[in-house]
Amino acid sequence: MKALIVDDEARVRKAVRLLVDWDAHQIGEILEAGNGNEAIGLIRKEKPALVIMDMMMESGSGIELMAWVNEFAGNTKFIVVSGHNDFDFVRQTVRHGGIDYILKPIEPEMINNAVSKAVAAWRSEEEERSHRQKQSIRLNEIRPIYGEKLLSALIDDPINAEASLRRLWDDGVIPHTAKASRLILVQTDPGNNPLIKRFGGDSELLYYAIVNICNEFLQLQSKGIAFRYWGGPPEIAIILWDVQESVAELINRINQGIYMTLQFRMHFGISSVGALPGGLPAERAEAAEALLRRNLLRHEDYCHSPSSSEPADTGNEPPIIFADVQEEWRMAVISGNPEVLSAAAQHWTRELSRRGVVTPEMLNSWKADALLFRSRLVREALGAQADSALAELERADTLTPAPLPSGYSFSLFAWRDWSFALLQRLSQELTARAVKERNPMTEIVKYIEQNYPSDLSLQEVAGKFYVSREYISRKFKQEYGINFSDYIGSVRIDKAKLLLQNPNLKLSQISEMVGFHDVKYFSKVFKKQVGLSPKDYRAQIIP
Repeated sequence: MKALIVDDEARVRKAVRLLVDWDAHQIGEILEAGNGNEAIGLIRKEKPALVIMDMMMESGSGIELMAWVNEFAGNTKFIVVSGHNDFDFVRQTVRHGGIDYILKPIEPEMINNAVSKAVAAWRSEEEERSHRQKQSIRLNEIRPIYGEKLLSALIDDPINAEASLRRLWDDGVIPHTAKASRLILVQTDPGNNPLIKRFGGDSELLYYAIVNICNEFLQLQSKGIAFRYWGGPPEIAIILWDVQESVAELINRINQGIYMTLQFRMHFGISSVGALPGGLPAERAEAAEALLRRNLLRHEDYCHSPSSSEPADTGNEPPIIFADVQEEWRMAVISGNPEVLSAAAQHWTRELSRRGVVTPEMLNSWKADALLFRSRLVREALGAQADSALAELERADTLTPAPLPSGYSFSLFAWRDWSFALLQRLSQELTARAVKERNPMTEIVKYIEQNYPSDLSLQEVAGKFYVSREYISRKFKQEYGINFSDYIGSVRIDKAKLLLQNPNLKLSQISEMVGFHDVKYFSKVFKKQVGLSPKDYRAQIIP
């Protein structure tokens, strides 16, 4: 907090400095001015919370300074220190909001009391100002969302649509004369990382920028309004009530504005004209369908209506579906050959290009069918192990996700590469699992898990699986870091831990159940592995 002492006598300024206990009032910086004009310059620059001033000065009187502070620096509190016991001076001080009028010579108690009152008043007003500012910020944040919620309610809340429209009329958002509407959806692409990075990774900030650009073209002549639609996935909607306007020309102007700002052009789904607000739900569905059925191979088209989204003539040749390539994909996965996998991935993208029509709707269906194909193939090949294999494949999907079917840009090469990666990962996973299944160690470990209570010997197990004792010993060391007998012991102790949770079983019973015929030897092995005797371990887990 800053304070300013204004007096044309240096000795008086020094006296005030010495008499006021600045630390007690938490005032950290004290400024000085020799006259009113100098004080005005300092107040403008430094904005002190408190001014202690003389009433009579040669250049710029106290009355002039008080009047200026009252008009232009109303947050600043001031105290008058004067050698004149003049009622008119006191009246002027009160009229201009002064805290106190103190006569010279200055008494320490009186001036410190006045400073205390001034500081308390300034702090109280500052808290109030801060509170109002925060409220204002919150209102400014809430107001656009409130408007967007009302506009969204016109679309997805038919019961309250009329009430929402009346509020929007009252707020001047939609004119009373608007009786018909056309709804437009602006394509958004949450996967467009380069664009989102320019907004610090904040997609909501990007949407806000797009909405503002759209409204620059719409609201100037009150043609319509753009807003963030809250009724579903991230969407930007435009309600156009000037239905006589050429929509294609308007969208081209908006898109040029977006391109000038963001260096991207957006796709727009356009509905036919309907009643306002009753027709808006159907209009939104129509606009969304137009975007979903747009031909991605026609890169230069940005306006999409139901009529423009009709499938192109492909010479009576139906669009390629996943069933057309399913067997080719299955054989490629089984082969595991990278060249065969690559050819399978290229085949369908080549067919798509040749037939001349690719829509987001087709890509969504294709992706779903490809993932279903993968799931079925894994379950056929792996049986009980399928769930863990699919979980591993799905984790890999998050690292290399499929291209977004409805993104700003479209590339057949990206879909070819995604298909190849999906086929390659699937082939590798199935091959790795099959190799693991063929590994005799897998069966040996399974056998130990099922027969640990028996007297298992290295010779017996080797004979059962037609491998040498040396092979088993070497493999256990390589894969598990312990020898065969220690592995059996660890399995038995793990099972014993589970049985110790049953207070009704005796240690001798548990020892026999896990394959130890001597309870003392069982206790010795248990303590060596666990660090506690079976009795102490049981006491620890069963209070």
